[in-house]
Amino acid sequence: MTFSKITGLGYYVPDNIVTNSDLTKWMDTSDEWITERTGIKERRYFEYGKDTNYSMASAASRQALERAGLSANDIDVIVYATITPDYFFPGSAFLMQRELGMDGKPVIDIREQCSGFVYALSIADQFIKSGMYKTALVVGSEIQSSWIDKSTAGRNTAVIFGDGAGAAVLAATDDPQHCILSTHLHADGRFAEDLYVREPGSSREGRPVNSEMLKEGGYNVFMNGNAVFKHAIVRFGEVIQEALQANGYEPGDLNLLVPHQANIRISDYVRQQLGMTEDQVVNNIQRFGNTTAASIPIALAEAWETGRLRDGDLICLAAFGSGFTWASALIKW
Repeated sequence: MTFSKITGLGYYVPDNIVTNSDLTKWMDTSDEWITERTGIKERRYFEYGKDTNYSMASAASRQALERAGLSANDIDVIVYATITPDYFFPGSAFLMQRELGMDGKPVIDIREQCSGFVYALSIADQFIKSGMYKTALVVGSEIQSSWIDKSTAGRNTAVIFGDGAGAAVLAATDDPQHCILSTHLHADGRFAEDLYVREPGSSREGRPVNSEMLKEGGYNVFMNGNAVFKHAIVRFGEVIQEALQANGYEPGDLNLLVPHQANIRISDYVRQQLGMTEDQVVNNIQRFGNTTAASIPIALAEAWETGRLRDGDLICLAAFGSGFTWASALIKW
């Protein structure tokens, strides 16, 4: 039987560090207020003229490919997750494919928000398990600082988000002891408007972009924070337990949890419910904020760099985000 295995990880974050104190220049907030509610101390913002969504993804992918001992042309398919593409269309996966010189290789752009990387990982895993492809490049990349509302009116969401990219190389293996064991995907569109950006939308009267839409603020992020938090702490736990039970494991068998970096309070709650220690959970939201589809691959790559991914460890990736969408992946490293 064929399985897929992560053979290389990479990430890129912009050089521009924006601290909580920096945000006080634009909005009525404080380091204490942000830290207490989110755990975030700083985040990275892209530099105009230097960083693009696809260039960050390319940098992360080059690092992942180098660590996997492969070249770009060794990859059979790209699965690229983002909600902040460089163009309305085509997707940023096409631009990264061109950047890496992978002409002719298929690309898949997906928009699954904060669960994007796990969804992309699952798609690539299924392609490899089916035998259609032998290798895959899975990417999450976001530039969010350019569209968030940095005024006091938008501070509840503006303080959360940052920019960055992460990537993973998947390769076929016949070793069931070192592979992705299973992935689990869910969504519930009943809550789509609890966390969304309304504009631009193709079903509006007239052009997709006009001055009235700008005045109405439809291009800003709207988040029903209480609803998101309440759903997140339930769905995180459910989808982690689902992955464990599907493979005959208990929470105590987990060596490491790599959650989407949404809010430190959510991560802490889930950790406590699972009976895990702080050392068993990867948290880097303090330094990078919420990088949406990029957060899990960045955290996973950092965990690899610091020696937290050990041979034979049982590792769970878990995410929850807008849609609502939630997902997990259980991996035997």
